[in-house]
Amino acid sequence: MIEPALARTIESRRGPSRRLVVAGPLALALAGQARAESVPAAPVLAGRQLPARLLPVPNTVSPALQAHIAASYPPGWDDIPQTPTAWRELAQKSAAAVAPHLPAIRQRLNVSVGPGRIAGVDVFTVTPAELPPENRGRLLLHLHGGGFVLYPGEAGAGEAMLMAGYGRFRVVSVDYRMAPDFPFPAALEDATAVWRALAQQHDPRRMAVFGSSAGGALTLSLILRAKAEGLPLPAAIAPGTPWADLAAKGDTIAANAFVDNVLVSNTGWAGVAATLYAAGHDLSDPLLSPVNGDFSGFPPAILTSGTRDLLLSDTVRIHRRLRRAGVEAALQVFEGQSHAQFLAPFVPETEEAFSEIARFLDRHLAN
Repeated sequence: MIEPALARTIESRRGPSRRLVVAGPLALALAGQARAESVPAAPVLAGRQLPARLLPVPNTVSPALQAHIAASYPPGWDDIPQTPTAWRELAQKSAAAVAPHLPAIRQRLNVSVGPGRIAGVDVFTVTPAELPPENRGRLLLHLHGGGFVLYPGEAGAGEAMLMAGYGRFRVVSVDYRMAPDFPFPAALEDATAVWRALAQQHDPRRMAVFGSSAGGALTLSLILRAKAEGLPLPAAIAPGTPWADLAAKGDTIAANAFVDNVLVSNTGWAGVAATLYAAGHDLSDPLLSPVNGDFSGFPPAILTSGTRDLLLSDTVRIHRRLRRAGVEAALQVFEGQSHAQFLAPFVPETEEAFSEIARFLDRHLAN
């Protein structure tokens, strides 16, 4: 049954002619522009109050992805550690949560994982059992996510395993130092040290850098740092849902709050991790928030996000900054996905995401 007030609203909307309906958005835009030109802008514009609503699980994605979209918020997402010891315990919990899934990923994707050290930094080298001839001289550098505080050790190499398995590339995953013990710029220093060493041993034209969330931000910061230091650049990059603005200015930080069922909201641990990692440095520093950096001369990039991602705006803003700088940049946004949900193993959309990235890299990496 339609409520009377709603019925009156519907009835009132039947009056305008089709011409007015079609022209409506343009007319509203022009009217808004006229008002903006005739009335001084208010210092702060009012926001919009939204009604409470049920957010359904979309049937426009695979059943496997629907299960992830329907999942509850992660336990403890808003339980903010109060001491360095508590942050370390959270990191160990994150690694323990991932560990049981790693053997299945290695087995089903037929990849091997070996620990090592490059330039004094711990790394994991992930190699597919079948390496195509065109990829034998190619190498990818991986920088893991986790808010610069989570997924130490092999737990951080899961994304590298997915790329090696689906893309058939050899991947070096950097187990960089993290906060609270090693805040900014430790992670970037480790990533730069490994990149510098690999670029001396391999042809950078056959190399790419990728990572998601904090790893996506590190990917961008690494290129900014490499440019500044005159280091060779990779042939391509693939930042997934990059945490590119630690000051949390993007639209979807608010618009997708509590819609995203991975990060949930910037009021949780993730928002506090930004200041923990920054350790008193200005959050607008481009090496902390690469959205503020100079993107001229960047290598071609492919970015990945989802419609429910809290950091969708960070991803979109980076894409636009790259395009404005004249850089070739592709953007893939997946239906219904929250933050970095394209990393969920054995989901059709995950294979699709990595296949897209692999095709992009194949076009740009020299043989």
